[in-house]
This record gives sequence, C-alpha cells and structure tokens, in this order.
Amino acid sequence: MRLSAPVKAVAQRLTLPFLIFVSAMLAVLGKADVMLFDRVRVVLADSMAPILQAAGQPIATAADAVASVEDIFAAYRQNQQLREENRRLLQWQETARRLATENEQLRNLTKFAPQDAVSSVTGEVIADSGGAFLRNVMVNVGRRDGVARGQAAMTGEGLVGRVIEVGERTARVLLLTDINSHIPVTLEGSRERAVLDGDNGDQPKLVYLQPKGEVKSGDRIVTSGAGGIFPPGLPVGIAALDGSQLRVEPYADLARLDVLRIVNYGLPGVLPETAIPAPRLLRAPKASAADKAR
Repeated sequence: MRLSAPVKAVAQRLTLPFLIFVSAMLAVLGKADVMLFDRVRVVLADSMAPILQAAGQPIATAADAVASVEDIFAAYRQNQQLREENRRLLQWQETARRLATENEQLRNLTKFAPQDAVSSVTGEVIADSGGAFLRNVMVNVGRRDGVARGQAAMTGEGLVGRVIEVGERTARVLLLTDINSHIPVTLEGSRERAVLDGDNGDQPKLVYLQPKGEVKSGDRIVTSGAGGIFPPGLPVGIAALDGSQLRVEPYADLARLDVLRIVNYGLPGVLPETAIPAPRLLRAPKASAADKAR
C-alpha cells in the first residue's frame, strides 16, 4: 500500500519531532530511575553469562593445550641442554682425571734422579704386549729422541727393563718379568750376587746365588753392574720366598705402566744393534732315562 504524497510529507515532518520526544522521555526516565536500568543490565549480564562461558570454554581449553605443548617443548629443549652440559662436564671430568694421573706419574718419575746418566727422555706407554709368552711394552719415543738399544727403562720406584727395539718414533721395552730377561743383581745388604731371571710371571726368579748366600724376605735387590748391561745400584725390588724358590717383587708396578723414563748411561757394551734376544717361549722338559734308552 502506497502512501499519498500529502501523507508522506506529513510523516516526514513528524518523524524528527517524534524521535526528539522519545529521546527526551528516555533521558527523563533514565534520570528518574537509574536503578531500574542497572537492574536490567545485571539481569541481562546474568542471562548472558552461561552463554559467554560456554562460548569461551573451547577457547580456554585450546589456550591451555597450546600452553601445555609449549611447556613440553621448553622442557625438551631444557633437557637437551642439560644433556649437552652433562656430556661436556663428563668430558672435562675425564680430562681432569687423566691429567691428574699423568701429573702423578710425572711427579713419581722425579722421585728417582738417575746418577751418572748421559741423557734421559720420558715416554708414554702406547701398547702393551703382555700375555702368556711376552712381557714387553712400546713407548712413543725413539731414535730421534736419542733412544738406543740397551738403555734402561725406569719409573720413580725402580728399574722396569731395557730397550730391545728402536724405531724413529717408538721403542720396545723388555720387562724384567719377560722370559728373555736376565739381569745381574746384588743383594744390597750382603753384597751377594745373583741373576734376576724372568719367567713371564709376576715375580722373576733369583738364580745363580752362591750356596752359602743367605736371603731374607724383604732384602733389597739392586743391579750389580756386571756385564755392562746396567750401572750398579739401580733399585730392582725386594726378595720374596716362594717355598724353596727365591723370587723378587719388583718395586715398579709392571702391570700398570703408563709413563717411563728411558735413561742412557753411556755404557759401551750394551746390546749392539745386531743383537736380538733369542726367543725363549717354552723350555723343553728334560728327557727321562727311559726316553734316552729308546
């Protein structure tokens, strides 16, 4: 239904005064009863609260989930950092222990000052050929460091053995306990002479002692200097009685050799370059009378 032009014109003229009237009435009512509007707002807020809470719950749940994931990633990164720090600390700890051990070994070497030595060099044990048939070690010093065959190998406690093979950068040391080792020694107290004879055991034997010679457990054994192999007086070990067999407990711990001092005493007759110890891995048993008769 369309309004006529006069009616439409009248409606347009009355619209503005009507709106002004309504606004004035609302302003008057708002001033007249403010508490009414406050109560209406509270009622509306209470009515909308469950709806707003329900609408906001998924958002809060999602926010909590995101926070939990972030916490997990943060804990993972922190765990990785702690693992890396722990690995570095373990490396430093191992390095510190190794350096402490090396320092202790080097301090131990200073306990023995070789007398009348022409020269000496300190080498680290890099290989151990210990076993049922061999008792020798390899050190990381050689001909370029002044090492030569026959030179003495020492620790801070005493004699370890002698150099039997020399390369440019390495040398092999035959230990006192090797079956090829035979060293002239002296009982320091009685001055009785004997030979320290290795048999691949932990305690070499004391052989060729004079029948009248008396040996007591704890007697100090030193090199005699006979044969020009070693100078006299190098500490070797102490005498130990193993039943009827005389043995010697070396001062040096031959099972745990890490650093050795190779000493050149300038002896002219020690092991020429062409001399190689004969391999004596096993000793043949003596033939019985019955075997000889056959």
